[in-house]
Parts: sequence; C-alpha cells; structure tokens
Amino acid sequence: MPTWFSSAKLRCLLTCLAALPPTAGGVSAAIAQDAGAFHEIETKYIFGNFTVGSSTGIEGEKAIEAESVASFGKRSGQYAAGQTTFEFEYTPTQYIQIEFGPTVSYYNIRNVPGFDDRSMGGVSGFEANIRSVLIDRGQTPFAVTVALEPEWHNLDETTGETVSNYSLEARIEGDAEIIKNRLYYGFNLLYEPETTFSGLSDVESESTFGVSSALAFQIVPNVVVGADLWYYRHYDGAFFNSFAGDALYIGPSFFWNIAPKVLVSAAWQAQVAGHEVGVAAPLDLTEFSRQRARLLLEFEF
Repeated sequence: MPTWFSSAKLRCLLTCLAALPPTAGGVSAAIAQDAGAFHEIETKYIFGNFTVGSSTGIEGEKAIEAESVASFGKRSGQYAAGQTTFEFEYTPTQYIQIEFGPTVSYYNIRNVPGFDDRSMGGVSGFEANIRSVLIDRGQTPFAVTVALEPEWHNLDETTGETVSNYSLEARIEGDAEIIKNRLYYGFNLLYEPETTFSGLSDVESESTFGVSSALAFQIVPNVVVGADLWYYRHYDGAFFNSFAGDALYIGPSFFWNIAPKVLVSAAWQAQVAGHEVGVAAPLDLTEFSRQRARLLLEFEF
C-alpha cells in the first residue's frame, strides 16, 4: 500500500462510505415527498382556455364563470374588441357538463379601413355549451371530450355592427398526461359554421376550421404554465366553400387553482403567420386580429 494511503485513512474512508446509504435514502425520500405534493388536477382550463382540456368536473358540481376574450390590432388604425360571457356551469354526471349565459361586448375602433369608427358596449347575445366525455382517461393514457356551443349575437364580434348572428362551434377537446400530475399535452379540433343577417335581405355564411397543440407544466402545486399554438382557416360559405385566409397564433398560458373552489386561467397569443386571399401583405388581419387574450375566473359552489 502506498505510504500516503495508510490503513488508518482506509478505515476512515470505509466508515464514511458506510454512512452514505442513509443519506442517499433521505434525499430519495425528500424527492418522493416533493413529487407527492403534486396531486391530480382537472385539465379543462390548464391550457389557458384557447385550447380546452377534456375534464368535465365532478358529478353534481356547480360553478359561475366570467370569461373575457379580447382582440387587438388590425393592419392600420386603432382596434380593440372584447367580449365577456357570464356563465352558469353544471355537471349532472361525470360524463356531461352544461354551461350557458349572456355575453357583453365592448368595441374601440378608430381609422380601421372597412370598419366604422365606434366606441361602445352593451349586452350582445347568449351562448351555451354542452360537453360530453368521448374517451375517459381511466381506460387510456389520453382523454377526449366532444363539445357543441350554439351562439347568438346581436353585435358582430369583429366590427360591432348591429346584426343577427347564429353559429354552432363544434370541438374535439383532448389531452394526455405525459408526466403524472406534472406535464400535460392538449389538442383541439374546431369547426364553426355561422350565418349573419344584416339589414332586411343581406345574408352572409362563413366557416372556420381550427387545430391546436398545447403543453402545460405544473411548476408548483396548483400553478400551471404553458404554451399554446393555434392554426385557423377561414372560408366563405358554411361548408368550406371558398378559402378566404388563414392565421397562426402562438403564446403563453397560465392557470392557478387559488383555492379549492376558486381558479383563474389566462392566455395571450400573437398572430405570427398567415395570409389573406387577394392581399399581398403578410397575415390575415381582416377576419383575425394581431393579438388576442383570454381571462377566466371560476367560483364553484
């Protein structure tokens, strides 16, 4: 044995090594305890609510919600349009969820080509949403819910013009748990035909197709951050008759379960790519906005 490595030093090293397993075990236990702090969460709102998760809540659960959606920016001028829906939400069974309530809209439009200037707000319509579980997570690693959302508005959502607008938004809302109770992937498919009556005989039909992809990570218990990507195609005609333009949005999302019966969900997105038929400039800023934001508050009872 080398002179610098005496038997006394060897005994000391072996004693230290023997003491390591309990310490390592303590670290492992701490990690396991930390992982255990992350409990299962409902996925409906964790993606910021542009993308909707598959959860439908607990049977018998009731809630009231205030959900605001705002759009900002056109190709030129000043543009802001917002809509807030006040909804009552009820889950009669663990596989069905119903929501309904009135909408209030606000517009601030100045010097936007093709739009009348206006600064106004008021009650603008009524919406409902019926959601039904298609594939339950207990049977597969992913879950899927189908949703139908009939809407009626007496103010055009984009221009604020007085109209009578009817639409039916159909969605497939899916998500998968990538890391248990921590990392989630969400995806939506959307089809929305709508018909707008303005004046006595002016009728316009259009439709929108959309697909989304989102990630959400629970960074600390009950707080989730993520990113959401949406691609839309807009058509003249209710059944994809004539392509009019498309838009790609991307942005961050946030979810916080403030208390057992109180939550907030938010998202912001910017249009980063798109094209409008007949317009050389990039982006579609006729049917879509430069930026958009969403904020939802829910109170269960």
